[in-house]
Amino acid sequence: MTSLSVEALAAATTGPITSAGNTQLGLAVLAGIAVIVLLISRLKLHAFLALTIGSLALGVFAGAPLAKTVTSFTAGLGSTVAGVGVLIALGAILGKLLADSGGADEIVDTILARAKGRAMPWAMVLIASVIGLPLFFEVGIVLLIPVVLLVAKRGNYSLMRIGIPALAGLSVMHGLIPPHPGPLVAIDALHANLGVTLALGVLVAIPTVIIAGPLFARYAARWVDIPAPEHMIPQSPSVDPEHRPRFGATVFTVLLPVALMLVKALVDIVVNDPANGLQRVTDVAGSPLIALLAAVLVGMFTLGRAAGFTKERLSSTVEKSLAPIAGILLIVGAGGGFKQTLIDAGVGQMILELSENWAVPTLLLAWLIAVTIRLATGSATVATISAAGLVAPLAAGMGTTETALLVLAIGAGSLFFSHVNDAGFWLVKEYFGMTVGQTLKTWSVMETIISVVGLGFVLLLSLVL
Repeated sequence: MTSLSVEALAAATTGPITSAGNTQLGLAVLAGIAVIVLLISRLKLHAFLALTIGSLALGVFAGAPLAKTVTSFTAGLGSTVAGVGVLIALGAILGKLLADSGGADEIVDTILARAKGRAMPWAMVLIASVIGLPLFFEVGIVLLIPVVLLVAKRGNYSLMRIGIPALAGLSVMHGLIPPHPGPLVAIDALHANLGVTLALGVLVAIPTVIIAGPLFARYAARWVDIPAPEHMIPQSPSVDPEHRPRFGATVFTVLLPVALMLVKALVDIVVNDPANGLQRVTDVAGSPLIALLAAVLVGMFTLGRAAGFTKERLSSTVEKSLAPIAGILLIVGAGGGFKQTLIDAGVGQMILELSENWAVPTLLLAWLIAVTIRLATGSATVATISAAGLVAPLAAGMGTTETALLVLAIGAGSLFFSHVNDAGFWLVKEYFGMTVGQTLKTWSVMETIISVVGLGFVLLLSLVL
C-alpha cells in the first residue's frame, strides 16, 4: 500500500527488465515469492535480506540481466523509503512525544473509561475510519499504533481484537473512498461522478468494515493470540512529566494532520483549479510530509512543553524515537523493492494481456483484473490504475451509478490478499510483532474479506440501483 505519485506509478509500469514469455514470468513470480517465504519461515533469515534475495531470484528466474534487476529493486526501495520512510520517522517522533509527555496515557485512559468490554473494538474501528478518511494507510498506521498497543495492554485485550478493527477501518478507506489516490485515479479514468462514487462508497464501506473489523476480529483473536509487543509499546519515561497534557490538546495534536489533509481534499474537490492561490496553499499544507511535520512541531509545545519538558529533554525524546524504527524502514523499503521488480519484469502487463479474453460480467471482470494484478504486484494503487485503464472502454455507455459501482469494484479488488510482495504486509507484521504465518492468518485474511464483501455489496447495489 505504498503511497506513490500517479506519475511515478505510471512510469513504474514502463521499461520492462525482461522480455520473458508469460509462462516463464508466471513461474518466476511464484519462485520469487517461494524463496522469500522459505528464507523467512524455514531458515529464519531477516525479512530485509529475504526480500532482497527473493527479488534477485525473481529476476534470475525471469531471465533478466542481474544489473537491471538490481536497478529495479533499488529504485523501488528508494521510492518506498522516500514516500513512506519519512512518514514513519515523523510518526515515531510524534508517538514518542505522546508517550513521554503522558498524552498517550491520557487518550488511552479516556477511551478505556468510556468504551469498555465489547464496545472497544467498535470504538477502535470508528476512530480508525475517521482518521483514515483523508490519510494514506501508512500515515494512519503510525498515528494509531501507539494508541492500539496501549489500549490492548492497559485494558488486557487481545491485540487482534483491538488491532484488526483499526486496520480494517484504515484499509477500507484506502481502497474505496476518495480522496485516496487509487479511487481518485479510477474515477478520472472511468469519468465517474465523484459525489455519487463517494456516496455509494460510504454505503459499501460501512457494512464491509463492520464484517472485516469487529466481527472478524473475534476469530482472528482465536487464531493468533499474542500480546502487544513490548518493544513497540510506547514506554513510560524514566522521569515522569510534571503534568499530563490535557485530553483536548492531545487529540488536537493527533488530529491536526487529519484536518490538514481533509481540508486539502475538500479544496481540491470544490475549487479544482491548480492555479488558485488557496488550493496551492492547501496542496502544500495538506501533503502527508508537511501535515505530519506540523503535528510534530505543534506537539513539542502542546505535549512536550505542557508536560514541563526542557529543550534538552525534547531533543533527547526525538533522538530516542528514531532508533527502534530502523528495522521497520529497511523491511518496508525492501518490500517496495520487490514490488518494483515485479512491475518492471512485466507482471502487470502479463495480467492485462491474459485478462483481455475473460468473458464475465463487467463488474466482476473489473474486480478479477484488480485482484490478479494486486496478487502479482502487491500494490493496491497499481492494481487500481491498471484495472481502470483496461475496463475504461466498457464504461463509455454506462450510466452515472453504474460507472461509480465499477470504480468501487476495482477498489475492492485492489485490496485482495495482501502478502509478501506488499510493503503494507511488512509494516503490519513488524508493528504488531507477528510472524509471517500469523500475519497471513490475520491481516491477509482481513484484506481478503474486505475485498470479497466489498464486491458482494457492490453487486447487491447494482441489482437494486
